[in-house]
Amino acid sequence: MKRLAVGPMTTPEYNEWWVRRINNNTSKPSQGNNQSIEEHLPFVSSELEIIRQDFERRNAELEKKIEQMEEEKRNLRLDMDVQKLEAEKLRKGKNKAEEDLDSLKTDYKKLRLSMRTIGLEKTLE
Repeated sequence: MKRLAVGPMTTPEYNEWWVRRINNNTSKPSQGNNQSIEEHLPFVSSELEIIRQDFERRNAELEKKIEQMEEEKRNLRLDMDVQKLEAEKLRKGKNKAEEDLDSLKTDYKKLRLSMRTIGLEKTLE
């Protein structure tokens, strides 16, 4: 199945995390913050997990939409095929009707000529 390229999608939690990250990375006067990177890892891990879950949820939604659209596309193709068959049937019926009309015109002309030949035409008018 093809995957759609999707632009950046963020959650409110991600946006909050991003603002905190930027604020935490701006240079400030030293306040004696001696926290080690290990102390920050649980926070970063939980934020990454939120982002991953959000991505997976959105990905599943998009895959479901793609499947629905593919099903609709199949149905539309079937409808189109049925309409083509009906149009062809009507075209054949029209051609047959035109042939029958031409045949009737020819028969009528022959009948009129025969009537004229034997002299019945004036008695019928």
